[in-house]
Amino acid sequence: MAANNAVLNRLEQKGAEADQVIEYLKQQVALLKEKAILQASLREEKKLRVENSKLKKEIEVLKQELIQVEIRNGVKQIPLPHNDTTATPSFSEGLPQPTPIATSPSDPKDQPKAGGEENKKKEKGEKKGEKKEKKQQQQAAGSNDSRAIDVSCLDLRVGCIITAKKHPDADSLYVEEVDVGEPNPRTVVSGLVKYVPLEQMQNRMAVFLCNLKPAKMRGVVSQAMVMCASSPEKVEILAPPSGAAPGERITFEGFPGEPEKELNPKKKIWEQIQPDLHTNDQCIGTYKGVPFEVKGKGICRSQTMANSGIK
Repeated sequence: MAANNAVLNRLEQKGAEADQVIEYLKQQVALLKEKAILQASLREEKKLRVENSKLKKEIEVLKQELIQVEIRNGVKQIPLPHNDTTATPSFSEGLPQPTPIATSPSDPKDQPKAGGEENKKKEKGEKKGEKKEKKQQQQAAGSNDSRAIDVSCLDLRVGCIITAKKHPDADSLYVEEVDVGEPNPRTVVSGLVKYVPLEQMQNRMAVFLCNLKPAKMRGVVSQAMVMCASSPEKVEILAPPSGAAPGERITFEGFPGEPEKELNPKKKIWEQIQPDLHTNDQCIGTYKGVPFEVKGKGICRSQTMANSGIK
């Protein structure tokens, strides 16, 4: 029995060694396969490099043949400009440069236009300058666009109607000369003939919007707009507080800021602000409920029109 056990132990030991040898051989076979694949790849790469080199030579030959054909057909060979040393070679670089074929001066198509290249470069430079200037203007305009559109954009001032008369070419319009605190009075055209008698327009204090773009009305340029409480049936001129002087600004609590020099009609600033202008139930002019105010003097109001739009 002891002898049999010894034999079995040796057989098991030999079996384990055989397993190790088999595993080692498997690994070697795998390595040989990888090596064979790598060598095949290297051979293929080398083959492709050789073919690529041959193709390049053939292309160069074809290029030279094409140049010669072009020369025979009278095509001028112009070398491509080089911006730097790493640029792609021009079509005929490295090949013998052909002598330019002289063209007949009698053929106007072949004659270069005088200053053609210079003019093109100049025009290109001018266009670049114009684009840059336009971009700067757009950026400057963009900075203004970031401002919130509210009543502080409006240049609302106290003004005095010095004289008023009927428009010579429009029965419904008055033409007024108005003092708004400037060296010279402004001309204002207002459609108030149906609502305010002419005698009540003389030497009268009112509120004026002074930064609208001047507009021609039936041949007369209007430089401001008188502010009125308005309904379809009735219109009343908004009156500044007693003691207010021409040129004093109308302000609104909680809406600081300087008015725009001139309202851009394309941005429709007035059209966006006007719907929020109303008289309240006490006939006081307001923007979003905040009164029209002349600092230290008081508020602006309509005579009788409560809860009406202002325009």
